[in-house]
Amino acid sequence: MFARPLALSLVLAAPALASAAPAPAPVAAGELAQVQQHLQGVSAMTAGFAQTDRNGRTLTGTMTLKRPGKIRFQYQKGVPQLIVADGSSLYFIDYQVRQVDRWPIGNSPLAVLLNPKKDITKYAKLVPTGSDQLVSVEVHDSNHPEYGRITLIFQKNASAPAGLMLQGWVALDSQNNRTTIRLSNQQFNANISDGAFRWNDPRKQGPR
Repeated sequence: MFARPLALSLVLAAPALASAAPAPAPVAAGELAQVQQHLQGVSAMTAGFAQTDRNGRTLTGTMTLKRPGKIRFQYQKGVPQLIVADGSSLYFIDYQVRQVDRWPIGNSPLAVLLNPKKDITKYAKLVPTGSDQLVSVEVHDSNHPEYGRITLIFQKNASAPAGLMLQGWVALDSQNNRTTIRLSNQQFNANISDGAFRWNDPRKQGPR
């Protein structure tokens, strides 16, 4: 009944945000350092999300993030799927068919959001948006193309960490499958319990 989400290709397209914008303006090199400062300044985050897959289907839910290494995508009621990282591994759980898939966090495009020690300036580039209020950064490890790529979209906001508000991202996997994630109601650096990243294993009907 439910198509499997592109679990490790959770993505927000910069062209969609800037499609009506004028010709791209030159990007400032300092913006990449600003993105790095934002990522280092976020220890935790919660937000609503809307995920649109390559077929145009949209699912909604709640994202909870705690660095290092923890994230949870809790889908809307009626979608028997869960994506969660527990600090070392990223899991896709399908409760309908009682299946669990696991990947090392470092092999996912989401690693850039989960590892506060990662220096993105070594393998990221700014992407022109045509708006001086938007910052778009594409992260791609050329040594590991199988990990895919992710394009993070930020809006300048003085009240957010390092003056940037994460609006969402676009991730492409190694097969060029694309998913769009748009965030809403972003909240930063609240106290989040590790218990938020526990999950019930459908293979043994118990918690993890």
